Amino acid sequence: MRSVLIVGAGQSGLQLALTLQAQDYDVTLVSARTPEEIRGGRVMSTQTMYYRALEIERRHGLELWDDTAPRLTGLRMSVAGPDGERAVDWLAPLKGYALSVDQRVKFAAWLELFAERGGKIDHRALTVSELDEMAGDFDLVVVAAGGGELGALFERDPQRSPYAEPQRALAVAYVRGTRGGTDSDEPSAARFNALAGIGEVISFPAQTLDGQCEILLLEGVPGGPLDAFDDRPAPQQQWERTLGLLREHCPWEFDRFAEAELTDEGATLTGAVTPTVKKPIGQMPSGRLVLGMGDSVVLNDPITGQGSNAACQGAQIYLESVLEHADGPFDWDWMQRTFDRYWDFAQHITRWANAALQPPPPHVLEIFGAAGKLPAVGERFADGFANPDDMTSWFLDPDAAGAFIAECAA
Repeated sequence: MRSVLIVGAGQSGLQLALTLQAQDYDVTLVSARTPEEIRGGRVMSTQTMYYRALEIERRHGLELWDDTAPRLTGLRMSVAGPDGERAVDWLAPLKGYALSVDQRVKFAAWLELFAERGGKIDHRALTVSELDEMAGDFDLVVVAAGGGELGALFERDPQRSPYAEPQRALAVAYVRGTRGGTDSDEPSAARFNALAGIGEVISFPAQTLDGQCEILLLEGVPGGPLDAFDDRPAPQQQWERTLGLLREHCPWEFDRFAEAELTDEGATLTGAVTPTVKKPIGQMPSGRLVLGMGDSVVLNDPITGQGSNAACQGAQIYLESVLEHADGPFDWDWMQRTFDRYWDFAQHITRWANAALQPPPPHVLEIFGAAGKLPAVGERFADGFANPDDMTSWFLDPDAAGAFIAECAA
């Protein structure tokens, strides 16, 4: 039986651990926190899983919230005009529903499931020297912990990393009591509001610790009015400040959230992400190799909502690569080939997310305008969240976009 050490208990690390475990691999998982600590902590992300990723989880028996989490069935796109009102506003259906499950709920449950199935869990934050000492006992070591000392094992890839600093200031809140959200009969849609020169306001229904809620994400252009949380305010103070920003800059969303309240004491998060792609193989002081996975090697801004989808797809690709390798050595060449298979998929997410952080070019504004009149345009854009490779084939290409709009108009 081949042995695998996985460091990191996020979407990619837990998924790979559970799926290798199901294939009778001897898997040890390192998690910095226990399930109880995860549930009692602060929210970690603004995750949304679209149907391609959900199909992978379902295939492995890991989609545990299909009957409880609210189903996202559409995407509502709004673009603010110069007068502060919506110049563009349309709703497109998703081809397959999406789900958002609070990662405090999901990761704690998956950790417990891994343990119930006999998996070995080491609850601690490893240093490089500690990992190096452990690594000799395993056939393969995978690092799926993005930050800290272990993250430094992986060298930044400058050719794939155009940004050297964050392009958005992020502020997240989980709330309930919204008008026109999970508490109404309106379509269950993710809502994307583009505010020129200011940033984005994004929201969608989700499942949290004690039921359904709505997640609100502010993506603020650095130095702009939505970049207002450097002091890391307490949760209630952050929420009150968020409402003030919505009232001034996105009033139609303020109307929805004016009476909402935070779901719990850990329901807020602030921070920033520097989009970065790293080289996937790390070498420890002993010369032993480790393979990076998930955010440890490909980290994007959450503006396009692809983090959990990318992590899910990556864990599936790594699983297939391990299983296909049988008894072969997990050497440098195998590690690079495995990452290259993932990059074939992830490059589309990275290109799209990086482009979305820039002011929209004329052809993108044309797409958004056309989608209000031509439903097929909006539907293709909405389906791109499940199929990001399609986004790079038309949405980022002015000629292809123009041809598609003309075809729909005809």
